[in-house]
Amino acid sequence: MEVPSDDAVLIEKGKKAGDPHVITVNCPDKTGLACDIFHVILDYGLYITKGDVSTDGKWCYIVLWVVPHSRSIIRWTHLKNRLLSVCPSCSVSFYWNQQQSKSCPVYLLKFFSLDRKGLLHDVNQVLCELELTIQRVKVTTTPDGRVLDLFFVTDKLELLHTKQRQDETCEQLHAVLGESCISCELRLAGPEYECLQGMSSLSPVIADELFHCEISDKEIHSRALSPDMMKLKRTDVMIDNSLSPAHTLLQVHCVDHKGLLYDVMRTLKDCNIQIAYGRFSLVTNGHRDLDLFIQQKDGKKIVDPEKQSALCFRLKVEMLHPLRVVIANRGPDTELLVANPVELSGKGRPRVFYDITHALKALGICIFSAEIGRYSTSDREWEIYRFLLEENCEFQLSNMMARNQIVDKVRRTLMGW
Repeated sequence: MEVPSDDAVLIEKGKKAGDPHVITVNCPDKTGLACDIFHVILDYGLYITKGDVSTDGKWCYIVLWVVPHSRSIIRWTHLKNRLLSVCPSCSVSFYWNQQQSKSCPVYLLKFFSLDRKGLLHDVNQVLCELELTIQRVKVTTTPDGRVLDLFFVTDKLELLHTKQRQDETCEQLHAVLGESCISCELRLAGPEYECLQGMSSLSPVIADELFHCEISDKEIHSRALSPDMMKLKRTDVMIDNSLSPAHTLLQVHCVDHKGLLYDVMRTLKDCNIQIAYGRFSLVTNGHRDLDLFIQQKDGKKIVDPEKQSALCFRLKVEMLHPLRVVIANRGPDTELLVANPVELSGKGRPRVFYDITHALKALGICIFSAEIGRYSTSDREWEIYRFLLEENCEFQLSNMMARNQIVDKVRRTLMGW
C-alpha cells in the first residue's frame, strides 16, 4: 500500500521579508480538491496573492503564491502535513481507507475565570496558535462578573489524547488568563456536545435578513451598506463556450476579500463542477480577475442556459455577501449574529469566530454570552455565531448609528479590509 509522497506538497519560503511563499501541490485529482486546499490555507491565516490550477482529470498541479494575513507565526511543517492530508494518494486503496477513517474526536475545554474585555478573543487566539479547531462554543457570564466557557474542539495534530498536549493547552491558557483563571479542565466530550448541535430558533424577521439573496441599495436598518460593501454589487460573472471545444470558460471580476478563492471553489465543489485550468491574477485596484476552464462532473461543457444562469447567480450571491452579519434585539438585550455557509461536506469557513471576537475586542465591546450552532434553510446549512453584547459607555447599543458601526467593523474584519 502506497502512501502520499512528501513531494506531493512543496513549500518554498520567500527569500526576504515581504516576499510571497510558493506552495506547489502535485497529486492525483478529485472534485473539490482546490476547495479543500484553499480551506486549509485560509485556516492557517494565509492570503493567496495569485495562483494557477491545472488538471487532466486524473492528475492535478497547483501553484499558489501566499502571504500571511497577519504577523502570526505559521508552522510550515504542520501546514504541509495538513495539505498532504487532503491530497488523494497515488494508491486507490489508501485513498479509500483515508475516506473511511473515523472523524477526529471532540474534546471539551472548560474553564472558569474572571471576566474582562477581550477575554474571549485572547482565548480564541491561543486555540488557533495551538491548532485546535472550535466546533461548538457556549460562553456564559455570571451575575458576579465571572465567565464559564465551554469550547468543543478538535485537534489538527490529533494529539489531544496525550497528557503532554492537554497540559500544554491548559498551560497556554493559564499564561494568557493569568490570575483571573479560576479553573481549567480538558476531557473527551460527552452527551453535552450533542445538546449543542442545534441552534435556538431564529425569528422569521431575523432569518429573512440573514438569508435573503439580495440587499437593497436603500436598506436603512442594521445591515446598511457601507461604501466598501456597495462595490461588491458590481461583480461580473460571465460564461463563454466558444473558446474551447471541451471546456466552459468561467470569468469572474470582483472586489477582492479574505477567502474569495475559497468561496468560489466551495461554490463550484458544491455544484459538482470540475476545474481543468484556472488562473488567479494579482489584485489590481482592489479587484481580482479569475479565469477558469470548467466542466460538469460528467466531463461535458455547461451548455444549458438555465444551468449557466443558476451558476452565475450562485457565484454572484457568494461574492455579494459570503458571510451575513446582522444586529438585532433579543428581548431586552442586543444580539450580533453572523451566518457562515457550510459546504455540503459539512465543513464551515475557518477563523470566523476568531475574526468576530477580534473585531469586538478592537471596539472595546464585552460579550455577555456566545454560542455556535447549525441552522438549516430550504437549500443549505449554515453555521450561526450568536453574541449577546454588553452595554458600555462607548457604544449605546440602542443607537442605530452605533449598531451600524459594529456591523461594519465585524464585516470588514471578516472580509480582510
